[in-house]
Amino acid sequence: MKITDDITLAAWELTESFTRASGPGGQNVNKVSTAVELRFEAERSPNLPAAVKVRLKRLAGQKWTKEGAIVIFVQDTRSQARNRELARDRLAELIVKATHVPKRRRATKPTYGSVKRRLAGKKERGEVKKLRGKVADD
Repeated sequence: MKITDDITLAAWELTESFTRASGPGGQNVNKVSTAVELRFEAERSPNLPAAVKVRLKRLAGQKWTKEGAIVIFVQDTRSQARNRELARDRLAELIVKATHVPKRRRATKPTYGSVKRRLAGKKERGEVKKLRGKVADD
């Protein structure tokens, strides 16, 4: 399965199992196993760089198992073939998202003028609030 120009997944890395889906489908639901559970052995994959694996683990969240596999469960449609396609698309989308290196944040210092304006605004608000106090009898 081709993900990007650099990443192609081998057949042994993907395992599909089929179960009966819940939801709409009439009597078909009781007979046909249309739900797909796609399992991708991400931790053992030689095709993924280490940095991509780290980002993938963070992105996958609960889909990441203790063994280092990603499990995607799809039961959106009544068709097994369409559910398989959706599961593979979701896996590919997740891996593509993990290949993007996030832009590093550079800490910036506020300008002298912006600090002055902020402090002046705070001073002004403080004066307004001070005037809201009780009026003294003189």
